[in-house]
Amino acid sequence: MTAPAALPPTISGTPATSAQAGTAYSFAPQASSSSGKTLSFSIQNKPSWATFSIASGQLSGTPGSSDVGTDAGIVITVSDGSLSAALAAFTITVAAAPGTPTVGSATLRWTAPTQNTDGSAITNLTGYVIEYGTSQGALSQTVNISNPATTSYTVQNLGSGTWYFALSSVNATGATSALSSVVSKTIN
Repeated sequence: MTAPAALPPTISGTPATSAQAGTAYSFAPQASSSSGKTLSFSIQNKPSWATFSIASGQLSGTPGSSDVGTDAGIVITVSDGSLSAALAAFTITVAAAPGTPTVGSATLRWTAPTQNTDGSAITNLTGYVIEYGTSQGALSQTVNISNPATTSYTVQNLGSGTWYFALSSVNATGATSALSSVVSKTIN
């Protein structure tokens, strides 16, 4: 007689998809294991302004004014050491604090790539990822563009200061290209 197949742990919860600069954000999923094993959590695409607990799965933090924008593709996974389950990917959009002047935007334009780095033709382009932030070395915010025909995008709600931007392309397997050269715009 064979033992019944082990069941994966369960995870549930609905994270808030909006946050505000200067205001604390917190989300902790509910998870359980029918096997009684100890659960651990992991996260993909954690916002730079947040901390994450591998013991509880809690995502929390207080975004600052430089974090205004969108953090996309966040996935929280629970594991019992052999089996795992994940929440659906979600996005958190950080809005400026009330009374904080949102002073600018930056329009990015690019030419769609036609060749891979090995010179072969690109046949499976599915979109782009724009990465941006207030430090050239920390492009902590992202915008996913799922239309390969798009060749411009306006990033809005930028506070004053210098913002840095770079772009990568995404193929049908989800692989991304290397980042483009970083460009910048100063918002006064």
